[in-house]
Amino acid sequence: MTTLDHKALIRYALAGAVLAAALAWTLYLVRDALLIIYVSAIIAIGFSPLVDAAEQRTSAWRYRLPRWAAILGIYCSILGILVGVGLLIFPPLVMQARALWKVLPELLVRGQEWLTARGILQPGASATDVIRQTPVGGSDAVTTVVGAVWGFIGGIFGVVTILILSFYMLSESRQIVRAFVRIFPRAERSRVQDACHRVTTKVSAWLGGQLLLAGIIGTSAAIGLWLLGVPYFYVLALIAAIGEMIPVVGPFLSAIPAVVVALSVSPGLALAVAGFFFMQQQLENHILVPRVMSRQVGVSPVIVIVALLIGGSLLGIVGAILAVPTAAILQVLIEEWASKETATF
Repeated sequence: MTTLDHKALIRYALAGAVLAAALAWTLYLVRDALLIIYVSAIIAIGFSPLVDAAEQRTSAWRYRLPRWAAILGIYCSILGILVGVGLLIFPPLVMQARALWKVLPELLVRGQEWLTARGILQPGASATDVIRQTPVGGSDAVTTVVGAVWGFIGGIFGVVTILILSFYMLSESRQIVRAFVRIFPRAERSRVQDACHRVTTKVSAWLGGQLLLAGIIGTSAAIGLWLLGVPYFYVLALIAAIGEMIPVVGPFLSAIPAVVVALSVSPGLALAVAGFFFMQQQLENHILVPRVMSRQVGVSPVIVIVALLIGGSLLGIVGAILAVPTAAILQVLIEEWASKETATF
């Protein structure tokens, strides 16, 4: 190889490194948009079999239901369920909130006495003194509130964007898959088509697994709270079932209303309810989620736990939600790569 060839090779290597760095930097800048696209794709893949089933059931009719109408019907059904749940939950929660507001001064006095007895507060300290002792100043509090409100608004726009993008992905799913398959050589297209079908099946099974876990948690919470004698146990169990759909913080947030309602009865009942939810969460994290997801999605319990840990560390709640379907997709890709390598030898 001549000196000129060496120089050309170095130039090509430098140009490739620069392009790779520029591409990596561009992907980093648009990471939020890519995450929204990925979440939308996961939702579209998960609901695709349900939309196909809705289309097939109406195929025998004189007028076949358009795909967009089937998707819109599923969206409206989910929205109707959420509204119904809200109407079922809101009135009892308002009643409990009013009752709690009446006993709140007494609860604050008890809490202050408990803190004073353990030396956390000075004897005779008032609520104003406690607030003054907090490290958060006025300007910091305003900044925190504004940031929280802005984050909430951004979250709403993100959810709306995901729903709209998922709608269009579902509407054009056949065209998208067909265009994706055509990228590959003709001899590989059948394998790619089969891999896409397996990914769709696994992601849809993951959604079913999430609903199954919500049902198990809601039923067990209803039985446990009823046995403990907690008021409005059915509503609190419904909140626990909904919270199960949100990994990491969902079970914790859904336990707060139950503990507050139990606290309005007695501190001992509140402690028992907190212990019940703690044990339920441990059972859910270490037994239910690995086994249910392994059975539904076909992913090893070890991989499920590792995926949840990695996803939660990388992206928090969103990462925990996407961990299992992402692991299922990677499993299909690895299996395809391994089978191709085996066939080569």
